[in-house]
Amino acid sequence: MMMKPDPSLVRKPRRDASLLERASRVYDFAAHARQPHEPIGDVPPVASAFDERAPVPPAEQPVVRPPAVEEAAIDDDPTFLAIPAELRAAVGEELPPNFYETPELTDIAMIDRGMLARSGMIVPGAPVGPLAEEFRLVKRQLLITGLRIADGGNADKARTVLVCSAKPGEGKTFCAVNLALSLAAERDTEVLLVDADFAKPDVLAQLGLADSPGLLDALADSNIDVESLVIRTDVGGLSILPAGTKMATDTEMLASARTRTVLARLLSANPRRIIIFDSPPALAASPASVLAMLVGQVMLIVRADRTPESDLKQAVGLLDACEHISLAINAVSFVPGGQRFGSYYGQETAK
Repeated sequence: MMMKPDPSLVRKPRRDASLLERASRVYDFAAHARQPHEPIGDVPPVASAFDERAPVPPAEQPVVRPPAVEEAAIDDDPTFLAIPAELRAAVGEELPPNFYETPELTDIAMIDRGMLARSGMIVPGAPVGPLAEEFRLVKRQLLITGLRIADGGNADKARTVLVCSAKPGEGKTFCAVNLALSLAAERDTEVLLVDADFAKPDVLAQLGLADSPGLLDALADSNIDVESLVIRTDVGGLSILPAGTKMATDTEMLASARTRTVLARLLSANPRRIIIFDSPPALAASPASVLAMLVGQVMLIVRADRTPESDLKQAVGLLDACEHISLAINAVSFVPGGQRFGSYYGQETAK
């Protein structure tokens, strides 16, 4: 009589699951083991498939091999022999089409949604509110402009956006993160948010993620594949590229030919990808003006209660290497009764 396997001896699934482990997800081997069997006398000791001393089956008991699987496939994978014969004979008929496909295994970073909520940002999966609607309008204009840039013959630049401000404290990172979260909700696009504020990187902290190598590391070392530094998140369609290791020559690194190679790699890795750069303030650090030469659009954040017109004009002058510069007003105060979207999303009005 066959014995039930000891649960403590069952191997736990690994990242590279064997064929037998994948088959166990489709078939109930335990049910097969519970089927009654007639005693056939002394049962020889169990031998491993790799043991040369294993008893040879009698000639009158032919080995059943599945007609849909080549001989080499069976011989190359000894774990296949451990599947019951009647199941092996059915391979190709009962197994799902993707049975032999190796799933893509990636490390997924968990974004802190509680931190997003406390910061007043868009929370993926939460009900649509006024802020989400505001960024829906913002992203729609950027997507329309992107289509015009692509129609003009520059499809790669059409997928790049620089989020900048004139001076610190005007909310550029806040807007960059929310814009990325909003774009990630689009059905036909994926978003890569790049922290290009090398002096004061803050994107990872805003999302509750740990620091890791990033863009500057890939620019400094041509042996590093920048795509390997991209962090996939649990928000569908959103990935992050950290700023990387700080260095005194960050502007010179951005101005080098290596930057265009790295950017081309990021764009070619995913044809559906839109890249958003969170840059340092234009009047506070020089990388912003260099990045403006590489992107198709600039979204310049203007704080309604703080940014003077003179600063705005100087910032636009530094970023004019990019042909498409749009302004986004941040920290606007609405008067009672004049809120946009407030009464429609989640704020009931009196009847």
